[in-house]
Amino acid sequence: MPEHEPIDAHFLDAVAALHHREPVDPGAKVVTGSPASGVDLLDLFDAQLGSRHLDLVARKLGARREGFYSIGSSGHESNAAVAAALRPTDPALLHYRSGGFYLARANQVPGHDALRDVLLGIVASADEPISAGRHKVFGHPDLGIIPQTSTIASHLPRAVGLSFALSRADKLGGCHSWGPDAVVVCSFGDASANHSTATGAINSALHTAHQGVAMPLLFVCEDNGIGISVRTPHGWIETTYAQRRGLRYFTVDGHDPEHCLAVSREAAAWVRRHRKPAFLHLRTVRLMGHAGSDVESGYRARNEILADYEHDPLLATARSLVEHRTLTPEEVLRRYEEKRTEVAALADEVVGRPKLAGSAAVMEAIAPTRPEQVRRRAVHVDPEHRRAGLGKLPEDEGPLTLAQAINRSLADELVRDERVTVFGEDVARKGGVYGVTRGLRKRFGATRVFDTLLDEQSILGTALGSGLAGLVPIPEIQYLAYLHNASDQLRGEASTLSFFSDGQYHNPMVVRIAGLGYQKGFGGHFHNDNSVAALRDLPGVVLAAPSRPDDAAQMLRTCVAAAHEDGRVCVFLEPIALYHTRDLHETGDNEWLAPYPGFDAGHVPIGSAREHGDGEDLTMVTFGNGLPMSLRVAARLRERGVGVRVLDLRWLAPLPVSDLLHSANATGRVLVVDETRRSGGISEAVVTTLVDNGFRGDLGRVCSEDSFIPLGEAANHVLLDEATIEKAALNLTKR
Repeated sequence: MPEHEPIDAHFLDAVAALHHREPVDPGAKVVTGSPASGVDLLDLFDAQLGSRHLDLVARKLGARREGFYSIGSSGHESNAAVAAALRPTDPALLHYRSGGFYLARANQVPGHDALRDVLLGIVASADEPISAGRHKVFGHPDLGIIPQTSTIASHLPRAVGLSFALSRADKLGGCHSWGPDAVVVCSFGDASANHSTATGAINSALHTAHQGVAMPLLFVCEDNGIGISVRTPHGWIETTYAQRRGLRYFTVDGHDPEHCLAVSREAAAWVRRHRKPAFLHLRTVRLMGHAGSDVESGYRARNEILADYEHDPLLATARSLVEHRTLTPEEVLRRYEEKRTEVAALADEVVGRPKLAGSAAVMEAIAPTRPEQVRRRAVHVDPEHRRAGLGKLPEDEGPLTLAQAINRSLADELVRDERVTVFGEDVARKGGVYGVTRGLRKRFGATRVFDTLLDEQSILGTALGSGLAGLVPIPEIQYLAYLHNASDQLRGEASTLSFFSDGQYHNPMVVRIAGLGYQKGFGGHFHNDNSVAALRDLPGVVLAAPSRPDDAAQMLRTCVAAAHEDGRVCVFLEPIALYHTRDLHETGDNEWLAPYPGFDAGHVPIGSAREHGDGEDLTMVTFGNGLPMSLRVAARLRERGVGVRVLDLRWLAPLPVSDLLHSANATGRVLVVDETRRSGGISEAVVTTLVDNGFRGDLGRVCSEDSFIPLGEAANHVLLDEATIEKAALNLTKR
């Protein structure tokens, strides 16, 4: 690698060629009427210098295979002016080219060695203060910077959700560190602005503000005109957002430091004053390519690359400092080289810092697990407060359906903790498509139970932001099939935040999803969806699947307690076909109803199954709609002299391994009854778990077909049925 990168050499030559002028008082205004002083420019220049030299040393570390993920901020250092316009108590969700912003904000909070922070991330050291080396992210709780990975635009719905939740959290007692008039800032690139997640989030912000709801959110689009190698059409960002009704638009060139400072301050002040969203179009350039491995000359002409050098924000700030006699060219160069030396010395030091050692160290930040604290939260209740809030207690109502039990459990949580909120499509006035949330809005008010716009990404983004604001959100996704267009909000955002922040940030939430098959009269693959593969393998995410009303109430308590105590992301998968089911074996037997369990009944620990029966010939392992089918089959088999026990998994992640093995070994024969698809379904995990743990008995599985679910009676051709279960059970017991 050459001693100097081309942009490095260009800066040195360009500054050396500047006309020498004697400096004056750096506190003086640089131009009449400008809010910027020499001190402002010096602070800006220092952050930009640090960011540039971090990029340069990252490339050297990468070439020596001592550094990783050297995507840089060069050309985007003007975002330091945005940080200067905001407060450290303004939450920031940042673009991955935000080195200037990070260093400028760190300079606002005494005691932070921001250069070292970033370098520790570049070398993936366990000493790195935000992710402990798990990923190179910009973040620090003391700086109000919430770490974001590089998934395109996935953080925008969270930013909208946080902006929305701030004022509600203040009313509801949410505990957060943001200021009372905080502004949320969210930055992203021009290429990301075209992603459906970005357009949906901006639409959601405007939709919310249009209704008079506070939305103090500053969108910062850092427009360098290119996404990796794909060009953004000239003028596209301005054409798309400059005239967007309800969105105040600001624009500035990144290579004009004085105006960057002024316009950034104007934009931040406007949002803080009006509590409405604004869009800051920050025109930048991208220097040194997309990332360390990117060969920019393969898709950009040399003259085009060199032309961007003249728009270098670092060079622009240097020129401004010299022009306004704050520094001489020689002083600029001296500061530049001093920063190079400082960063290089830090780089030499951090290379030897320890890395994460072993899988346990890597995984310990995925999700905390404190079962005793969760148990205490799940069962603790103030009886007088509860009776005052509910009136008639649900355990005094008599047997309930699954839908009723969930409704009563939601009411219990809303009474118990004013930070709990329930929201989603149709959940408020209508009470949900199936009436599960009926009456909650009337009882608890529109601040805590509210309808959202019809966008699952925004629903989950609201939950992500609400958790950061100190609330305990319970969002609803109306149908399981509707989750899939927003699944990255769980995969890329919710499930990763604790991991990439070393447990310093969490996403407490309980996502209720109506799903699975067997719904009569309202079918088709969108309303009968048995695909759970997108949820099964998300590290740390709890996947609950209650079947019976009493289990549902207790499991929901556990999920809310886990969200509250451990910051866990819980998915509560509710079988639509069982919502209003009353009977099990024959019409009128009411055997699928159950009394509401009082808090003295305890809770259902995460990863604990429920066994029905004690037969010694066969264990049926199932969940969801499979439970009533298996119980009916078991009753018929008992009449034929076959003793069956049915194990309801209840938790699909983590699986109840201990209970599963105990029940399997009790009979030596296991039939997994899985209503999901043969490929990617639950039975794959159950069978693998049994085999991995040494089960050597007879083993079989029955599943639904690898098919989408059609309308009407045709659904019965691809969904698992009782005849198939019974035949497989008989075959297994004859072995």
